[in-house]
Amino acid sequence: MKKLLIFGENVFTIVALLMYSGAILNVVLSGGAGQSDIVEYDSSLIRILFFLIYAVTLFLLVLRWKRTFYFIVMAKDIWLYSLVIMTAVSVAWSFSPSSTLKDSFTLINSSLFGLYFASRYTLKQQLNLLALNFGIIIVLSFIFAIALPKYGIQNDIGSGKWRGVFAHKNGLGARMVTSSIIFFILGYQARRRSWLFWGGFSLSILLLILSVSTSSLLTLLILILAFFAFLIWRWPYQVMIPALIMMATISQSLYFWFSNNANVVFSLIGKDSTLTGRTDIWPLVIDMIWKHPWLGYGYSGFWHGWDGESAYIWRIVGWPVTHPHNGYLALCMDLGFIGLGLFFLGFWRSYVQGFTYVRGSKTALDVWPLIHMTYIALASTTESALLESNSLNWMLYVAVSLSVRIKR
Repeated sequence: MKKLLIFGENVFTIVALLMYSGAILNVVLSGGAGQSDIVEYDSSLIRILFFLIYAVTLFLLVLRWKRTFYFIVMAKDIWLYSLVIMTAVSVAWSFSPSSTLKDSFTLINSSLFGLYFASRYTLKQQLNLLALNFGIIIVLSFIFAIALPKYGIQNDIGSGKWRGVFAHKNGLGARMVTSSIIFFILGYQARRRSWLFWGGFSLSILLLILSVSTSSLLTLLILILAFFAFLIWRWPYQVMIPALIMMATISQSLYFWFSNNANVVFSLIGKDSTLTGRTDIWPLVIDMIWKHPWLGYGYSGFWHGWDGESAYIWRIVGWPVTHPHNGYLALCMDLGFIGLGLFFLGFWRSYVQGFTYVRGSKTALDVWPLIHMTYIALASTTESALLESNSLNWMLYVAVSLSVRIKR
């Protein structure tokens, strides 16, 4: 009976991870709509499934209330807790209180699942469950693209760009970055069946290439380099310090080279210097941030088309912008400089704790928290992938932040 209950809980976790990944349902329910298509579809099934996930997560946390309480108290992540609470409190000054109330509710529940994921599973178990989740996504993405191209291939933005089980090719690209690095870490650590993990890594790279998401490919390259850099942190001090100084010098040289040759680099990867219009939006977003700099417009209180404060930006850019394509600007717009400061304080403390965690460990698996936090920092520069409700990125950020603070 106990084994059956554990199996059922693992199945629940996989289903929840698939939902937080944004896979399958969005692209199917929209009928395979393209980026330029304006399609309204019934998303009640998604809402029902998420509500069930919230209820089961809360039940499991209460069922193991001693462990839950231990994690909350011992982690002492006051900055993370304050940031999540602030999203709900922001209904008091929000420009769209109903949206703030709804989205802060989903963010709190996403954070609770991150707490459950960290408290229920060890780091190795977390990575294995994530690998299984992405294995399912990889297989279904190939099936959708080959057998159901209406859903699996996005033709409205160019010929043959794969999106797999996601609504947009960039969704596939972003998820395959996380998938690739998870399979890479597991393959690097594995002594048996390593071929299975390296196979997952290879297929993730293939899907990343087929999605034509060059920014995601560049992010993955940086993360793999970061993985080996983090391993250096375990070396003896007399070797580690010169190695880190050399890496810092090389990184600084590459940064100066990139600054002087940015246009050439962007043209080589098929991008323009405006990052597909992102840099045209950012000054307008900053202008609106300065109108309410400290507390922002409330969580999810700004982007409401012509009916919200976003109408100012829509009039100027001439196309329907739904987010600023920058996680830090999005957070600052929602919760102001106070919210952004809370995030950075919590992120910095968790990041430093991650180095301590790696220094005192012996396996490659323990590098995962630092890798994901690095990914969040990188991805948030060009996408609003930071404080998102029902988001895999945020849920995993909560999980790794708590994991590095608790001695197993």
